[in-house]
Amino acid sequence: MKKIFPIFLLLFCISAFAQQADVVDFKKVDAILYFDIEERLTMDSYEVEFDILKKTDSIYLDAVQMEFQDVLLNGKKVAYKNDGKKLLLYHKFQPSKANSLSFEFRSNPKQAKYFIGWNNEARNQIWTQGQGKYTSNWLPSIDDVNDKIEFDLTIEAPKGYEVISNGKLLSKTESNQGFLWEYDMQKPMPSYLVAMVIGVYNKLEVVSKTGIPLEMYYYPEDSLKAAPTYRYTKEIFDFLEEEITYPYPWQNYKQVPVHDFLYAGMENTSCTIFSDVYVIDETAFIDKNYVNVNAHELAHQWFGNLVTASSSKHHWLQEGFSTYYALLAEKEVFGEDYFYWNLYEYAQELATQDRLGNSTAVLHAKASSATFYKKGALVLYMLREKVGDEAFKKAVKNYLEKYAFSNVKTSDFIQEVTLVSNQNLDAFVAKWLEDKRFYLEEVEASLKRNSEFINEYLMVDCAAVNSKCAYYLTSGISDEAKSKIISQVPQLITSEVFKSSVKVRQAIALHVTEIPLHLKKDFESLLDDPSYITIESALYSLWVNFPEGRAAYLDKTKNIIGLPNKNVRLLWLTLALVSPEYHVAEKQAYLDALIRFTSPAYNYEIRMNAFSYLDLIGVVTEEILEHYKEAEQHHNWRLKKFAKAFAEKNKRNTN
Repeated sequence: MKKIFPIFLLLFCISAFAQQADVVDFKKVDAILYFDIEERLTMDSYEVEFDILKKTDSIYLDAVQMEFQDVLLNGKKVAYKNDGKKLLLYHKFQPSKANSLSFEFRSNPKQAKYFIGWNNEARNQIWTQGQGKYTSNWLPSIDDVNDKIEFDLTIEAPKGYEVISNGKLLSKTESNQGFLWEYDMQKPMPSYLVAMVIGVYNKLEVVSKTGIPLEMYYYPEDSLKAAPTYRYTKEIFDFLEEEITYPYPWQNYKQVPVHDFLYAGMENTSCTIFSDVYVIDETAFIDKNYVNVNAHELAHQWFGNLVTASSSKHHWLQEGFSTYYALLAEKEVFGEDYFYWNLYEYAQELATQDRLGNSTAVLHAKASSATFYKKGALVLYMLREKVGDEAFKKAVKNYLEKYAFSNVKTSDFIQEVTLVSNQNLDAFVAKWLEDKRFYLEEVEASLKRNSEFINEYLMVDCAAVNSKCAYYLTSGISDEAKSKIISQVPQLITSEVFKSSVKVRQAIALHVTEIPLHLKKDFESLLDDPSYITIESALYSLWVNFPEGRAAYLDKTKNIIGLPNKNVRLLWLTLALVSPEYHVAEKQAYLDALIRFTSPAYNYEIRMNAFSYLDLIGVVTEEILEHYKEAEQHHNWRLKKFAKAFAEKNKRNTN
């Protein structure tokens, strides 16, 4: 494939950044981005406006390792300095409006903008990830969440590729290299929420109850996966608008899967980018679906994008709120038991964190993800119970209306709740937001007050076997309670228990490692379940327990791929290779297939699992080592860490 060099041509009208907020108000960015696949460089220049609020002798933009030319202020050359981190402009600025700044620039970023596939077997994509202070690596901007800017991007891409960015697509016009896609935002946002994707996609389109266009992108070969991947999207959107009671603040909402994304998803304004490991078929929906990530990133469009935490100390105002509202949306889809069960699991995770001495206050700039996300969600759950539904919803609406398109602190939200509820919340804040301890007993007491489901689950405990445990397994108790019993006393499983739901049968597959002969046929039936996790676990356990049946088990599952991480296929190839009498003539083909899964053509989860299986069976080839070497330089931190650990282990073994 031909190497791509990006040339970015930009105009700037940009909003207030913290260090300059008193002297300059940059309003808007108009950017044109060109990508010349044939290595032909094209340049252009554009004009923008900004206001000077007070006299100053300099202003700046954050810009990491960029090259600039034709830098003009109000159409005239201006003194500037490019120090590799900032573009600094020197001039005797006087208070004034509608000033114009234009320049051309070139960038070849080492992070924040990723070129996927153009030089290897992966699908061709370009996408960005700017959360934190990374957008300035590919787009001159402001590395401060308190700065809100209207970003309008125009992006050139070759014919056959879609371009997706923030805001509304205004035009798509032919250019020398393909098409120019012009996007318009209308409202300001922090720099870290600017985004773009270039790739080959089709899309589903629906309209929300309030008329907001919802665009859901997918790879052309995944047409049968689009519906299960995006299931409940419209229902989630409509529910959140009604529950939050503040209208969705942007022109449209787009969701785009990409290869080897760094996280599950990222809530770029009006344009969520997410990992294509969530692109699933109907069966995978049972095991690992996109619903929670879908709801979480959508909730961020209000909590984080509309109102933005002023500093890391208040990060829970984004993640805690989005986690909580995602669960509310899932409650609408999956029911109350699902909602309370997830809150209970959050509480158990936080209690474990507490016991290990790793807890921090929610209002701590370096709190863990569990604290910001899950404790933050539980804080909102407990607060809502304290002040009541009506006061809570009214306070949230007031909070969003008052601070729309601006930055917030925790005290801003608490003040709105205090005013509406007429309650003094000082003690609540001290306990739940400022104290690093997690009050498990109080959370569990609340969950038990509100949920019979949780009461039942806590009541059923067979860690010490009692006479009721066997009865529970065939009674009408919840799947979660039965799964708990199976994990504690798997020896109590009978043929009758196999008649339970898919979820309970999955628990059997996961927890029964020694299969009694009288349950062999029941266990074999798990290979027919609509759950790839069940099939994977059952195949391995059957292969281990009944060597005489290995060929039959492998034949039965030979065409099953599994989850997006190909869990069943990778296990199948490994078992086929280490089963001496199985398809001897095909061994090399199976090994080649397993090695191929370590290549850049596949997402990082597939590669890591394939590497692990090959390591387990002691296979090392030049091709595998080359793939490890490439992985050590990969942009995805999980894969890079994995590959470096392998290299370190080999180094120790060699020494």
